[in-house]
Amino acid sequence: MLTDAESLKQSFPLLNELCALQPVTWLNPRYTSMQEGYPHVGLSAEQVADAAARLERFAPWLAIAFPETQASGGIIESPICPLPVLQTVLDARYGQQLTGALWLKKDSHLPVSGSIKARGGIYEVLAHAEKLAIEAGLLTPQDDYVRLAEPEFRQFFGQHRIAVGSTGNLGLSIGIISAALGFDVTVHMSADARAWKKQKLRSHGVTVVEYEQDYGVAVAEGRRQAAMDERCFFIDDENSHNLFLGYAVAGDRLKQQLAAQQITVDAEHPLFVYLPCGVGGGPGGVAFGLKLAFGDSVHCIFAEPTHSPCMLLGVHTGLHDDISVQDLGIDNVTAADGLAVGRASGFVGRAMERLLSAFYTLTDEEMYALLGLTERHQQLALEPSALAGMAGPWRLTAQSEQLEKQGISARALAGATHLVWATGGGMVPPDEMAKYRVAAALALKE
Repeated sequence: MLTDAESLKQSFPLLNELCALQPVTWLNPRYTSMQEGYPHVGLSAEQVADAAARLERFAPWLAIAFPETQASGGIIESPICPLPVLQTVLDARYGQQLTGALWLKKDSHLPVSGSIKARGGIYEVLAHAEKLAIEAGLLTPQDDYVRLAEPEFRQFFGQHRIAVGSTGNLGLSIGIISAALGFDVTVHMSADARAWKKQKLRSHGVTVVEYEQDYGVAVAEGRRQAAMDERCFFIDDENSHNLFLGYAVAGDRLKQQLAAQQITVDAEHPLFVYLPCGVGGGPGGVAFGLKLAFGDSVHCIFAEPTHSPCMLLGVHTGLHDDISVQDLGIDNVTAADGLAVGRASGFVGRAMERLLSAFYTLTDEEMYALLGLTERHQQLALEPSALAGMAGPWRLTAQSEQLEKQGISARALAGATHLVWATGGGMVPPDEMAKYRVAAALALKE
């Protein structure tokens, strides 16, 4: 980065708090209406609908390949659930009564790979597989995709390779689905990524390459190696439109779920959605889908660790992927391994900066405390990064004056629905979860 860090701090005083690793809440002054922000995304509602249709085509094969999806007919989707007890507990913890109702979106328990990455990651592999098979004359969109379970398709896909750089959860999704189709797949990961995730990938026949440096280096090296192999398709978490579209399918599905619960979403009953953010692809795509589904009645808030506030940094300064947290001396070391990203996606930051209401950061200790409270009071076991969104409703609604500037009145807040997007944890092994519980107990004693 060419800009001097001290000069940046003078221009953007909030950076002083970020560098001091202080939790911050920032309401985005560039936030605007869906009508004004939509053209800047560069993707369309029609493309999201096309992604949803593609997932429908693959559903019969998914139901065979992954029996856990049979009940949903091969559709990979997660439920929503209310958190009334936890809402009361957190009212006491934060000394502030939340108006409206607290809900959880359980992408933590999505089939196949147990995280939000099962949306975009699986979709991108399926889109690539469909393209290859159609170009080879093996498949048409009118076929019954159960055919993909036939040996000739595994043999065909086995001639092709897929690579991805990942902190863990995206790698799980890409690796598991690619291996199930028959692809030769490699996941590039930092050495400090969760060992159990690497072990699970290897158990599916996936090649895992480890790097002593962080996520950014793993991605760069994976991209470099893939570029030398014409049969290798590199899935780019930072810039992929297909990943983004796969995540965006969640918007209309959530609309149907809320309607089934008789939850109204409109100007007088706004929906606030709190999304943990790493490089930005998952939360960015989901946020786009939500804006398509609910328009200006939904407000999307990104949550990041104090040690890895890359998206907040990029959007706040307008530098996006031209700046990393390390440029400011922030170490990018966090227990929320899925969020341990130093440089945000420039594509997502530039596409979504006008459609994101707010950003905030929180400490690892707070995520662990929320992990412990969520399990104790709602019997839900999640990984630390999945809890990043749980503090959001209280952090956001404490900014009443700023919310008024975004057109959100106290009356509207009284009728709000606050939905925390739980991004992972459904596949965490018992011994790993036991370690989380120890850290949670320590955090709750402090």
